[in-house]
Amino acid sequence: MNKRLSFLTLAILVVASMILSACAPAATPAPTEPPATEAPTEAPTATEPPMPDLGTPENPIIMALAPSATSQELQTGGEAIAAKLSELTGYTIKSVVPTNYAAMIEAMGAGQAHIGWLAPFQYVVAHGKGYADVALSTVRFGSDHYGFQYVANAAAGFTSYYDAATGANTADAATALAQFADKKPCWTDPLSSSGYVLPSGLLAANSIKTKSGAWVQGHPTVIKSVYLSPKGEICDFGATFIDARTNVATDFPDVNEKVVIIWVSEPFIPNDNVSFASGVSADMREKLTQALLDLAGSEEGIALLKSGGYSIEGLKVVDDTFYDEFRVYLEASGVDPTSLFK
Repeated sequence: MNKRLSFLTLAILVVASMILSACAPAATPAPTEPPATEAPTEAPTATEPPMPDLGTPENPIIMALAPSATSQELQTGGEAIAAKLSELTGYTIKSVVPTNYAAMIEAMGAGQAHIGWLAPFQYVVAHGKGYADVALSTVRFGSDHYGFQYVANAAAGFTSYYDAATGANTADAATALAQFADKKPCWTDPLSSSGYVLPSGLLAANSIKTKSGAWVQGHPTVIKSVYLSPKGEICDFGATFIDARTNVATDFPDVNEKVVIIWVSEPFIPNDNVSFASGVSADMREKLTQALLDLAGSEEGIALLKSGGYSIEGLKVVDDTFYDEFRVYLEASGVDPTSLFK
């Protein structure tokens, strides 16, 4: 009996153990680590900060002045005009003088110049390329148009066909200019209406062939070069606007005796203008245009404009049609502005 009791007791314990095992909760599996992620092979592209608003100290408005007068005079006068415009508008404005007319055009096209004091042919080229739109014309000596003149040293032996007393020519262009055949001219810039484009075109129209010209940059520099060339040391004659001799009278008091006018054109060339680059907003153009008109309407402003290198006496509102007649003259001279800088 004891053996049977012991066996029964053992059986009961085994069965109980099995029941308890069946009722126990399932074991929680050990946590597994997530698969490692690969580090990015390229750093994320950094977002560039937005460009500061135009006209702020961080992004000033650039006002470019055509290099038709002496560089120092333009730099000093331009800085004074820019400072006054900044005061009137609240914009930050800086002035620059590009090395030549072509560089100024390209600066306006590239957004590196926003206001341009452009010479007429320079404007026609810039507008044709979609870089600039005119807003104002300058007024000088009571007019918004001007002519060009041929000048020579009084000791060089040329005959003058210009009567200073009446301000009129005494012969036609063919007669007056024939004496320049095979002579060396002084030119200002390839894009200067009165310093190269039209004077050289008139010579060509009269079949007068000259030597290759000396490019001296700026109308006052042409006058100085002719003044210093009694024997053709730099050039035999030159071309400028009428009358560029006044721009050097301080340095050369006897310039009117040493440099004589040989012949003058009719005043059909539009004066230099104020144009805006195509990227300048309409609101900013309007505000700057009004500030310039206000400047030209005060004695202080006129003094600044006159001393800026261009002898400006006033400003007037114009649009692109102001240059339609000038384009006709250019075409008659065989000049195609759209063919330049392609």
